[in-house]
Amino acid sequence: MDAENKLSRKTVLKAALAAGVAAPVALIGGPALARTNAAGGKVPELTPACHDDDDPTIAQTEGPYFKPNSPERTNLVTPGTPGTRLTVTGYVFGRACLPVNRALLDFWQADVNGAYDNTGYTFRGHQYTNAQGAFTLSTIVPGLYPGRTRHIHVKVQAPGRPVLTTQLYFPGEPRNNTDTIFDARLLMTVRDNGSAKEAAFDFVLDVPQTPTSTPSSTPPSTPPGGTSWAAGTAYAAGIRVTYGGRGYVCLQAHTAQPGWEPPAVPALWRAE
Repeated sequence: MDAENKLSRKTVLKAALAAGVAAPVALIGGPALARTNAAGGKVPELTPACHDDDDPTIAQTEGPYFKPNSPERTNLVTPGTPGTRLTVTGYVFGRACLPVNRALLDFWQADVNGAYDNTGYTFRGHQYTNAQGAFTLSTIVPGLYPGRTRHIHVKVQAPGRPVLTTQLYFPGEPRNNTDTIFDARLLMTVRDNGSAKEAAFDFVLDVPQTPTSTPSSTPPSTPPGGTSWAAGTAYAAGIRVTYGGRGYVCLQAHTAQPGWEPPAVPALWRAE
């Protein structure tokens, strides 16, 4: 596939950040976040960008606190739960940059005091990705306990495939420099949202996939100049629109939103 046309959802989210606009509904509303530097100003190695033959997300130790049979839920908090609210969003991809539908994600973490619930299922829960490979977790920022930096545990499994066990980390934590398990490749991107925080992380699983075929050079049925761009419209890749008197070709299927006009999001539209 032409490298200019092979765009991942992560690419679109990064383009949203550059344009200073919100992510579209078609991309599940996850925060478009720039990965922050590790403590000390060192730029960490990124989570694998979604390209064919990239290395999968690295595995890490399960630790002593995993419990099977967690409840299925995306929200681990109640109105009275103490702690800073945290929303983690992202996608699960395979080796060909295609989303993994119904991938299992099982999360567990410490409470605000750094303690794990080993008798019940507080701050434990599993969920499945949707058809776009997306997930959302509502929780709190976990507390610290001796010997470890701040982290969230997770197991990720594509249907019928091996389980990836790993951990997610927070940028700028002083203990990142002293935790012997910490790996900068597992840093989430995190930003403040009022009194809460938003984080994002994309998993790449070692799941063989067949890349999508190269788009045909045959023009789509919608003629250039025949349709004006409009918010709320679902656009397929290859569709041509006009905006501001100029023609554009859609590069990534999406539902348009205000602020996502073609000139503002080159990851979605290519000027003709």
